[in-house]
Amino acid sequence: MSARRVVAVDYGGPENLQVVEFSPGDPGPGQVRVSVRAAGVNPADVKRYRGPGDPAQLPLVLGYEAAGVVTAAGEDAGHALGAEVIVFRTQGAYASDLVVDAGAVTPKPTSLGWAEAGGLLLTGATAWHTLVATSVTAGDTVLVHGAAGGVGLMAVQLGRLWGARVIATASPRNHDLLRELGAEPVTYGDGLADRVRALAPGGIDAAVDLVGTDEAMDVSLELVADRSRVATIANFERGPQERVKLLGGGPGADPGNDIRDAARAELAHLAGTGELRVVVGSTYPLDDAADAHRQILTGHTTGKLVLIP
Repeated sequence: MSARRVVAVDYGGPENLQVVEFSPGDPGPGQVRVSVRAAGVNPADVKRYRGPGDPAQLPLVLGYEAAGVVTAAGEDAGHALGAEVIVFRTQGAYASDLVVDAGAVTPKPTSLGWAEAGGLLLTGATAWHTLVATSVTAGDTVLVHGAAGGVGLMAVQLGRLWGARVIATASPRNHDLLRELGAEPVTYGDGLADRVRALAPGGIDAAVDLVGTDEAMDVSLELVADRSRVATIANFERGPQERVKLLGGGPGADPGNDIRDAARAELAHLAGTGELRVVVGSTYPLDDAADAHRQILTGHTTGKLVLIP
């Protein structure tokens, strides 16, 4: 069968993205083929081809998460034809069809829309990891920097579900949304530490940096006494110097694969019941993947961007 997918034909910017035809092939033992209904767009997708890189690796397939319908299954795959599923983690999710290992597949709740399902697990699992790594539990006060992004909105909601008080940095245009999700928003910029202190005179127990700015690092270190309860997924330059936790795919970071994989079923359950909301900022057709990446590069995206093949 013929399918379509987005590839990066060179290193650099979104102008290097193209949609090409390919054959996904048939699933082997323990694999399924999925007809993709939605694929999540993430900053990690852009980083994959920003370069410089090895020309021999080109073209690069993009996309780590998707949702769709099982259209073929290999031996011992464990998923029925027609099953609605969420795929994470994989490579090449920016596609109309893909073949994946059954272990990367989580059943999709029927109540969850396709765009929401396609954008759930990468940000959800990342947020889960940051909260586990900083030992957030009921009664804690946690500071989330960059709370209006995809990971931030998940961290806010999970923190609240776990019984923590969440103070969330964002631009004023996103404050109402954060309040809806149970956070106490505060505007970033000069004087941030004082504004946070005014909200939480009893102190901050943990901080999660999702933006990588010096401000986020400085304020976290100023307000959180225990550096083992400060984590960053974005500041890999200062993080090692300051002895805070480095999480994710950066140099020297803890990828947290076991924690993230174990969270998938619970994240799907919470999203299916409506306890966890996937905020979809915009959707794009596959042919407009470059536009989605240009939006990601602005650094001012609210919620998730999703491709609809």
